[in-house]
Amino acid sequence: MTTPDQLAEELLDLELDSDPIGASLYGLPGRDHLLPDISAAAELTQRDHAEDIRVRAMAVDTTHSSSEERLTVAVVVQHAQSTVDRLDARAPEYTVIGNLFAPVAGLLFHLGQVPVNGRQQSEDYLRRIARIPDFTAAAAQRHREGVRAGRVPVRPLLDDAIADLDSRLAHPGQDALLTQQLPDDLSEQRERLIRDVVNPALAEYREVLAREIAPHARDAEHPGLCWLPEGHAIYQRLIHAHTTTERTPGELHEIGRSQLASLRAEISSLGERLWGEPDPAAVLRRMRTDRSLCWDDPDEMLAAAREAIDKANAEAPRWFGRLPQQPCEVRPVPGTPSESTPIGFYMSPALDGSRPGVYFANTLHAEQRPRFAAEVIAFHEVVPGHHLQISLAQELTELPLLRRLTGFNAYTEGWGLYTERLADEMGLYSGDLMRLGMVVQDLLRAARLVVDTGLHEFGWSRQRALETMISSTTLSDLEAASEVDRYIAYPGQALSYLVGRLEIERIRDAARQRLGADFDISRFHDTVLGHGALPISTLEFLVNDQPPATSR
Repeated sequence: MTTPDQLAEELLDLELDSDPIGASLYGLPGRDHLLPDISAAAELTQRDHAEDIRVRAMAVDTTHSSSEERLTVAVVVQHAQSTVDRLDARAPEYTVIGNLFAPVAGLLFHLGQVPVNGRQQSEDYLRRIARIPDFTAAAAQRHREGVRAGRVPVRPLLDDAIADLDSRLAHPGQDALLTQQLPDDLSEQRERLIRDVVNPALAEYREVLAREIAPHARDAEHPGLCWLPEGHAIYQRLIHAHTTTERTPGELHEIGRSQLASLRAEISSLGERLWGEPDPAAVLRRMRTDRSLCWDDPDEMLAAAREAIDKANAEAPRWFGRLPQQPCEVRPVPGTPSESTPIGFYMSPALDGSRPGVYFANTLHAEQRPRFAAEVIAFHEVVPGHHLQISLAQELTELPLLRRLTGFNAYTEGWGLYTERLADEMGLYSGDLMRLGMVVQDLLRAARLVVDTGLHEFGWSRQRALETMISSTTLSDLEAASEVDRYIAYPGQALSYLVGRLEIERIRDAARQRLGADFDISRFHDTVLGHGALPISTLEFLVNDQPPATSR
């Protein structure tokens, strides 16, 4: 009979075969010359294989298995199911936007981050670049298939993708594909490939979007999945994939509204301390409109993030028994990012140390971006958030590689959001303005539950979603549009933050109540982080199985 570890290895191979760029980013050899195959036939084969693995994992008898083997089975079952749910959504047919959430823009961004060391990797990189026309042709074909099936992109997001392609083609010297250092002769070959092969393919793809797909696109009144065939069912499956819970859209919508209401008192208290203003609406209005609260320039924005991370690294040993060995760098998003690119995001390090973890900050229009978000986002993305959690998982060499690399959004994003409040417990925020930034990030995550479900379950227009984000948060018009377009392009993912955090906090509160004086926060964190990413229900069983710890 196949063992849990063998099933995990098989599932990881399936995932890396479907995402060879991800394999290269992790530093795993053998696929450095390949690009993903996003054809419908390839995705159907992947889907059927994942379902077969899930069924076989469900049949494994774990009666005499170790606790780690049982965890491996739970991870394989949930990860395989999430793969099936994601592929059944047929996202490449209708996901078109100018940032990393779409197949083509995402491919170009991630290719620019692949480490290239030595002659062989340089040659493989060129072979990869030469395959880009095949990828854009496959993406165009998926869009055509979507048109025939009634699954079409949303026009404002499609226009963003066209604008991004136009900008890329108009500024070839800023192409992220040129960032890697190659031997001189291969560097010249790369320039020719981009000029003669890649850019013509991108121009052709751009014309497909403009001439073939745009006339069929959904307008801004109908951006949600619910307007597509079987859209409600697809959305429910994506909710399960992203949250690893059985929550319904209606339940999540109401949780979001309740959280928005409960945060008003905290905003009032901090607003009165800072500005003598107890009215939450007035506080949010000031945070949204006072230009003195925005950055002067991109360098200042990056420096603040680095300073916050240094402070967090210094304090972390008091709250965690284990800390990662891999460093994390703060970098601006390379090239000229689309306005739809998130304000900040994290890329995990390579397993072999060839590439550090990276926190990418979107410095585009820095003068419109708020200072008060700097610390909370840095803590979420780096330490004690994503970089700490993901790097520690990668270092668990005794576990199957799948468990060291794979993530569940409710766990990873829930952890990131959990650490925003944890940072306050750790004394990391530099003052009440930055603490208020923490609270308004909570507002954002609560609003995500309202707006994501509003769009995809209840049929909201893009404008209604924008108005709700602006009235509920401190987001500028620019940031609100970026957020809403992200939810449209990546349904359900934004739900995972608050759902995961609430579950982690509930599990922590139950452990504290159960253990009383024996509860130790460092031990709790090491337990949560010591087994790789897990489905939320599995995490709860794990914490409940831990023996009492010695109090600090």
